[in-house]
Amino acid sequence: MFSGDLINGIILGAVYGLMTMGLSLIFGVLKVVNVGHGAFIMVGAFIAYWMFTLFGLPPILSAILAMIVGIALGFIFYYLVMKWLLDAPELSTLLATFAIGIFLAEVAKAIWGPDYRGYTWNVGSINLGVTTLPMAKVYALLSSIVIAIALYLWFKKTRAGTALRGVVEDKEGARVCGINVEGYYALSFAIGIGLTVMSGVFITLFVPVGINPYMGEVYTIKAFVIAVLGGLASPWGAFFGGFIFGLVENGSYAILGLIPGVEPFSLTQCLAFAILLVLLLLKPEGLLGKK
Repeated sequence: MFSGDLINGIILGAVYGLMTMGLSLIFGVLKVVNVGHGAFIMVGAFIAYWMFTLFGLPPILSAILAMIVGIALGFIFYYLVMKWLLDAPELSTLLATFAIGIFLAEVAKAIWGPDYRGYTWNVGSINLGVTTLPMAKVYALLSSIVIAIALYLWFKKTRAGTALRGVVEDKEGARVCGINVEGYYALSFAIGIGLTVMSGVFITLFVPVGINPYMGEVYTIKAFVIAVLGGLASPWGAFFGGFIFGLVENGSYAILGLIPGVEPFSLTQCLAFAILLVLLLLKPEGLLGKK
């Protein structure tokens, strides 16, 4: 049973890693802490739900639509809000992203109501001996890995990715070289939000009855823990940090569930904060990050 939980933890960890890459990308480029992160995950979850319910579109295809919607939202919120606050005190961007998150949640509530929704994408399962895995979760794992690799190759092999890395290293030097720094700020914010919204689609494959306007709050907490695990400004560290967190979360849930009178879900959330506190005290640059 414990082995099965760890396998599920690895699969869930891949989705957690993808979920956090957008948060780390935005911080790494713009130095903006997106505390409204979970609301964008919620948007992706609703896209998956409605596309599947209304049109029978499988979540794997919904993920493409979610990425497009997320990029569009990223550009909109960047030019409407974030662009004007990049040189403001850090608290300003913190409050702005918090307000964006509340705005998205309340809009979702006004449109779809506060009720919990869900769906099940049944495409068979695979028996591993110690556990049986739904193929939907396997597809989520493979998709998350492919997307992470594609993003890595885009950063390392394309001219736009090289330019963006130059902006991160030295924005004034990038300007001198003719790079449109403002445009790459907008692009990085849009890609970060796009990845976040897309991850919301894959998360619905693990919480089939948990889709609601306020579902994102718990994922914001988890994303910050994972980001610290991997190094807050490193998207790649965040992806691998997701695997670590998935293993810890699922493993601790199984162990805590054996203790009489203990509610394992609540203690698992407490454990996430404990991990965050210890890391901030001992290794604030993250397990996989550098000072």
